[in-house]
Amino acid sequence: MSDKWLKVGRLVNTHGIRGEVKVLPSTDFPGERFSPGSRLTLHAPDSSAAVEVEVASAREHKGLYIVKFKQYDNINQVLPYKGWTVKVPASRRVPLAEGEYYFHDIIGCTVVTEEGEELGRISEILRPGANDVWVIERPKGRPVLIPYIADVVLDVDVEAKRVTIHLMEGLI
Repeated sequence: MSDKWLKVGRLVNTHGIRGEVKVLPSTDFPGERFSPGSRLTLHAPDSSAAVEVEVASAREHKGLYIVKFKQYDNINQVLPYKGWTVKVPASRRVPLAEGEYYFHDIIGCTVVTEEGEELGRISEILRPGANDVWVIERPKGRPVLIPYIADVVLDVDVEAKRVTIHLMEGLI
């Protein structure tokens, strides 16, 4: 399995006795990922095994997706997969519009001010509400939280793994 994988959810529990499962989505494209006919791969928590499945049906319910896989018809068949990660090959990632980025493309980028001062690397992306917040781990000191807004983030170069920001007063 040398293919790079993208996590699209986690199988958190079974649902009923007919082989349906509850999936907590971690994708911006759940409608596409969990549509009938979609092929997904379930990965064991310790990465020791992977199982390819095909979606027969899915519906959203209270922030989760209730998914039925074609290969499984009862609870005993899907119960062993509880806690497994749901992934797709990176080759099947959905193209994004200009100015949009995948989290895995942003995490690890070096952040510099428009004056060229290096602040640190992006370690995490938070989604508190109105806009995303990028967590920058600094070599010394506490992490810096940078809002992903046009006034602050000036340039994102995914290829060079470099983000240029305008350091507004009060951010550090």
